[in-house]
Amino acid sequence: AGRSVAVLDLGTRPGGQYFRHAGKPSRELAKLLSSTTGVRMLHGRRVFLVEPGPPFTIHTVDGEPVVADAVVIATGAHDRVVPFPGWDLPGVLTAGGAQALWKGNKVLPGKRIVVAGTGPFLLPVAAGLATGSAEVIGVFEANDPRRFARFPLVLGRNPAKLVEAAGYLATLARHHVPVRNRHAVVAAHGDDRVTSVTVARVDGGWRPVPHTERLINCDTVAVGCGFVPQVDIGLALGCASEIAPDGTVVLTVDERQQTSVPGVFAAGEVTGVGGVRLSLAEGTIAGRSVAGVPAPGRSRRHVDFARAMAAVYPVRDGWLEWLSGDTLLCRCEEVDYDTVRHATELGARDARAVKLLTRAGMGWCQGRMCAGAVACAINVPVEPAKRILAQPVRLGDLATTEELG
Repeated sequence: AGRSVAVLDLGTRPGGQYFRHAGKPSRELAKLLSSTTGVRMLHGRRVFLVEPGPPFTIHTVDGEPVVADAVVIATGAHDRVVPFPGWDLPGVLTAGGAQALWKGNKVLPGKRIVVAGTGPFLLPVAAGLATGSAEVIGVFEANDPRRFARFPLVLGRNPAKLVEAAGYLATLARHHVPVRNRHAVVAAHGDDRVTSVTVARVDGGWRPVPHTERLINCDTVAVGCGFVPQVDIGLALGCASEIAPDGTVVLTVDERQQTSVPGVFAAGEVTGVGGVRLSLAEGTIAGRSVAGVPAPGRSRRHVDFARAMAAVYPVRDGWLEWLSGDTLLCRCEEVDYDTVRHATELGARDARAVKLLTRAGMGWCQGRMCAGAVACAINVPVEPAKRILAQPVRLGDLATTEELG
């Protein structure tokens, strides 16, 4: 629409988390962007602060600040993982991390791999690793995807989703990879790295069914229980937030994808995890809204599918029964389950009080990986964490910032 646009992308090439694994879409995106006037691509930029506006000043770890009349936050999401004994062993990584290694760099994370957790994302991860010559021992899904049968109208309006899932399952079948529903990795074992896992059948609340445990030898475990939206920039700007159906914190937007802060828009997983089609639709709406031209509405079928997905793949609190007292909940600060429970005995009634008493959430990730687990352990909702800095930043970067809003 003739507006001057700067794209601050953490990646080294266009396409983000979804398209980066395939060379052709990335090349097509690069060609499109290079031929579009008024678009400035700034790759490798890690945004740590956006000063309120308008005009807004966007500060990055690597590069000069960028000044803009409007901001579209499209920072995506990261893996959600629930702890289990041994999850801090080398060789245990997130499903997204395993996919990034293989799809982004053609590096397999291991030779004998177990894929576990919940959500449809496990299937493409396992299929990709299997086609990459890794031995995928099995896919262990804690929920039961057959619950999608409760949403026949949603499935009927999203046939491409069924075709996509069938393709992944066919790939896994060709590579003789078993898929086990209502099963979970409840412990990982090893000394200096993971050498095996214990897998058990779980009930509808994710409580292990007695006498169903079995030991599986492996050198890698890829785990993921859905995604956590990366809403730090929006919260720091004062944008309103809400709890999504999957229990995560998301930014609240209107039909134009505008947040509660004028001039700040949001698109994709930061407004709720819903998949690539919904993210692309929201990006189109946000871009056209900023430019002041008519925008199409969000596709109802994509929104309905996202809600159905949250209902089929919830994270149940029965995972607490997997834990031993010395199981780490916060890996950065090495805070275990017993320490968190002791904090409640000392009077802690929310995650912030637990953080002050135990240091859980004060480490490198600033609670991004453990906040949900700690909240569940003390039976309180996840609280939006407003941080002035959205990313870890060096003192030198702060020293070059003359004034912080």
